[in-house]
Amino acid sequence: MIEATPIDAVMRALADPTRRTVFERVVGSDEITVVELTRGSGVTQGAISQHLKSLKQAGLVAERPEGRNVYYRARPEGLGPLVDWMGHYGVFWRERFANLRTLLKEIDP
Repeated sequence: MIEATPIDAVMRALADPTRRTVFERVVGSDEITVVELTRGSGVTQGAISQHLKSLKQAGLVAERPEGRNVYYRARPEGLGPLVDWMGHYGVFWRERFANLRTLLKEIDP
């Protein structure tokens, strides 16, 4: 079986709209439990737990057990592979926009 690279894991984790919503809610809080994430989401507690498992495997969230609760928090460094990947293509587009800007100035001085 081919092992996923970090960028693949992050993209796969964030590809699901429900999972992105869960991640955004985790990011928006210091720490949050599954119960809090489930409340008002329209998604079952089991589904939320599965989404959190995927986010954790991708390195996007961390968990801290305390008694009967598990608290989740975002791991900003987990987005590193995505930021690096986007940065690579950012250089590509900056060059293209610079070329376009030059061309437009030549056409309409």
